[in-house]
Amino acid sequence: MTMTFEQVHVAVTQAGTWVSYGGTARIVLAGVLVAAAGCAAYAGTRLPLPVRPARPSEGARTFMLVTWGFAITVFLVCLPIYVHQARREYLFHAAPADPITPVTAVCVAVIFVVIFIVGRSRGWRAALASAAIGAVAAPMIFEFPFDLIVMARTYPPIPPDPALYRVLFFAPLFLVEFTTLALLRLSPMVKLSRASFFFFAVMLVVFAVWGLSGFGYPSAPVPFALNVLSKIVAFAAALSLFVPQRVPASAPGAAISPPATVTHAGQHV
Repeated sequence: MTMTFEQVHVAVTQAGTWVSYGGTARIVLAGVLVAAAGCAAYAGTRLPLPVRPARPSEGARTFMLVTWGFAITVFLVCLPIYVHQARREYLFHAAPADPITPVTAVCVAVIFVVIFIVGRSRGWRAALASAAIGAVAAPMIFEFPFDLIVMARTYPPIPPDPALYRVLFFAPLFLVEFTTLALLRLSPMVKLSRASFFFFAVMLVVFAVWGLSGFGYPSAPVPFALNVLSKIVAFAAALSLFVPQRVPASAPGAAISPPATVTHAGQHV
């Protein structure tokens, strides 16, 4: 029996919450992600030393926290509207199985503990605050590019204007992601290093492989494995921001200065 396009479309989307990529779209997606990974890796090679971001002033810190709280509030207001409209149109059914949430929860717990242990030398308050910031910011390194990829392919589309309801959902979500990542500046432990760029580049490469397979919902072994791997790499990128960086005593191949000698006049040469 031959299936129509609409039947194939429904069969694909019933497995998850977004429509997989297919045909040329898969190749384009993978190409864009590989190019982005190359840019991130190149930026890492151009970073000579770990860079500590400027610490915000007291007023800036207050503004960042207020903006973050506002973003979360807006998202929590918009989400019920989105769900209500889906239910009104009889499109909201039981959510599909989500095998990734336990992985995310474990990663959050691990990065919290590791950052707290690493930061104990700065005092327990600084270590606790840094661990909390790292734990909430780490998932956003994964979520921002992920949401860009699936945003236009979420399923089911919400009538009467699917684009409007996608904006209603994703606009405040992006604001939450941006403001959460901005909180990294509040931690005295954060330093941007080459490893951070390289881990982010590796995550995008995994995304590219996932894209070539259709970037499907993690209900099958391959999408599940690629989803888990990319999320673990994203948390490694976040952790690299907090781990102390060792600066080599001298650059490889650098000439070693000869010991000073003393002349009869008492001058060092």
